[in-house]
Amino acid sequence: MSFDAFDAWWWPYLFILLAGWLATDSWRYLGVYLGGKMSEESDILVFVRCVATALVAAVIANLIVFPSGALADSPLVLRVGAAIAGFAAYLLARKQILAGIVVAETVLLTGLYVIG
Repeated sequence: MSFDAFDAWWWPYLFILLAGWLATDSWRYLGVYLGGKMSEESDILVFVRCVATALVAAVIANLIVFPSGALADSPLVLRVGAAIAGFAAYLLARKQILAGIVVAETVLLTGLYVIG
């Protein structure tokens, strides 16, 4: 069955409900149910946290190294420098996420202003 299977007006909405919501939220509910009964230090939850952290790191690296849109016009050195500056600010501000974001954005926007 595909998105183009039916020609009814309601079919796209049902398709989004089934393919989008049900496919992802069922796993979330199962994770919450099973995760609530496990110790936070169990091997499986440590593994899940490691995989989740690796996926987030991979997405961020992909956005820095292979950006799309207007960010693709900026030099790689500027993007990497902004990420390093933001991470350093995050650590120096005692792990305040907002500080890291503001510093990274400031470095990136200042670099873009100076370049172009």
